[in-house]
Amino acid sequence: MEQLPANFSALLALVFALGMRHGFDPDHLATIDGLTRFNAAAERRVSRWCGFLFSLGHGVIVMAVAISVGVLAQEWKAPLWLEDAGAWISIIFLTLLGLMNLAAVLKAAPDQVVRPIGLKGRLFARLQHASHPALVALVGALFALSFDTMSQAALFSVTAAGLGGWEYSLLMGGTFMLGMMLTDGLNGLWISRLIQRSRQMACLASRVMSLSIASLSLLVAAFGTAKYFSPAVDAWSEGRELMLGLAVIAVVAGSFLLALRLSRAPLPADA
Repeated sequence: MEQLPANFSALLALVFALGMRHGFDPDHLATIDGLTRFNAAAERRVSRWCGFLFSLGHGVIVMAVAISVGVLAQEWKAPLWLEDAGAWISIIFLTLLGLMNLAAVLKAAPDQVVRPIGLKGRLFARLQHASHPALVALVGALFALSFDTMSQAALFSVTAAGLGGWEYSLLMGGTFMLGMMLTDGLNGLWISRLIQRSRQMACLASRVMSLSIASLSLLVAAFGTAKYFSPAVDAWSEGRELMLGLAVIAVVAGSFLLALRLSRAPLPADA
């Protein structure tokens, strides 16, 4: 591979941040939650690795798309409608997910653990009973077969291929995968640890995470809508994608740390 161009490092950092943010997708969180709890109930060691395995399978599909697009990029250009369609699908799904997770928190009883809600998680509910590592990775691969994931992978792969060929597209796919594995893996480890704590601490921590997912989903959807309709907002956000992505990651990471602190808190005297 040739020496990376000066602006390639910034693109690489942006794709890594996008991968981390993609790992915080409510569908990912909900499915990893289900896989981890199912395997933890059976006392299987794979429970703590469900997040890593899920994102591994998911990332393999992303890399396959990146390579394919990188090879074809010289003869094919992404149509203009692809970015618009991807944006609106994300806005609609994020709005629905935000409202559903917010409703789940409001409807839950005080002593009930709130689990993140995902739309695709409901479609593949039976797959959350996978116990073999290969099957857990397969669940992640199936979740990658969506327009949102495919369009995002295609767009950054076309950009990378324009800078240096399909090898750069492959590197982008791997970088996206690493970012996603970091957040999904930590989520799986956190849930595995949380299951071992008292029910009271689990209830508190689950509410922190569900509320953060709901609020971020609605905020990102609102920002995406404003960016689409307002040239001023679109111009302001130009070149700030990395900063905005890191801001989302920071908020969710803070929620993880708060929830983890709650799960580590001393047990109540009457527990």
